[in-house]
Amino acid sequence: MSDTEKTGWVGWGVFAAIMLIVAGGFDVLYGFIALAMPDSAYLTTGGGALFLFDVQGWGWWHVISGVLLVLIGAALFSGATWARVVAVILVILNAIGQLFLLPVQPWWSLIVLAIDILVIYALTVHGRELKIRR
Repeated sequence: MSDTEKTGWVGWGVFAAIMLIVAGGFDVLYGFIALAMPDSAYLTTGGGALFLFDVQGWGWWHVISGVLLVLIGAALFSGATWARVVAVILVILNAIGQLFLLPVQPWWSLIVLAIDILVIYALTVHGRELKIRR
């Protein structure tokens, strides 16, 4: 495939951009909900262990990562190479975070990991076509 050839696989890049925007929007929402309860703590068990989360720290992490995901998802529509690289890095970081949550929320973590793998595939294999799409 040449750099000027557009195929039907360009939809994978659009899928990745939309998924980043949706995930970022949910992250921002979850973050603001956590920030509305600054003095609370989140306790959960998984695999016989007790996990304690600082809700306010968790909230700020989700607000910041959510805003980044939305901005990078929007930048992907321009086809910029830098946006693809940053998006892959953010998705890899998200996947690593999901691995840490696997004992607490196994099904949700597996679903998010599968979506992360699809987004990484879309951006690394078919992301170049986003530039041609314009």
